[in-house]
Amino acid sequence: MSDAPMSGAPMPVPAPLPAGIPVPPHGPAWLRSPVGLGRATAALLGLVVATDLFAIWADRTMYDVASALVDGRTGEGIRRKADHADSLYSAAGYAQTGALLATIVVFLVWFHRARVNAEVFDPFGHSQSRGWAVGGWFVPILNLWRPRRVMLDIWDASIPQGSRTTHGLVNVWWALWLASLVAYRVSTAEHRDARTALEIQHAAGRATFADAADIAAALLAILVVLRLTRMQHEKALRGPAGTAL
Repeated sequence: MSDAPMSGAPMPVPAPLPAGIPVPPHGPAWLRSPVGLGRATAALLGLVVATDLFAIWADRTMYDVASALVDGRTGEGIRRKADHADSLYSAAGYAQTGALLATIVVFLVWFHRARVNAEVFDPFGHSQSRGWAVGGWFVPILNLWRPRRVMLDIWDASIPQGSRTTHGLVNVWWALWLASLVAYRVSTAEHRDARTALEIQHAAGRATFADAADIAAALLAILVVLRLTRMQHEKALRGPAGTAL
């Protein structure tokens, strides 16, 4: 016998949602542990710090050689030091780029997971859609403020119930990240345009500042990642049965 509905029989329709129950604006959300990703992100940020320290050494080596040239010192010894400084500078650049790219990938996966988890805690407390947790970092101009807004929404949804909401850690991290971004772009442009020993000396000094600012931003980012990961993990463990991570 055919399973097709009998002729003239009414087709089934989905049952309506009970009256008074709001529909989550961003769709269904589910809890997934952020702990492994959070630790991996923190470790990679530590690698960023290590490569920045290496870059500072390269910056100072370049600065010392440029200073010697500005003072009028020449000779085979200075040429060898200049070649060594160039090699260090290039190696530091490759190391920083590799560490940064790896960190970006893992950070974005962690950030998106934290965003979805936050919807489980508070489906209606998010002013931006999930896509902005990733896309917001790549849209010019908007990337200066939108990822912070997403982070604050996640943070507010993840704090322990009854705790006071404070954004100091996130705000300081964001300010340092913007400062390091500006410093890096200025130092990169200055190094690219440097032609004389004095200009190279100034560019190396700017690069030292940019790398130091990046270290500060990365250290604060580690604190933000670990704190938010811990809050989400602990909040899930205290949640209703069946939602623990």
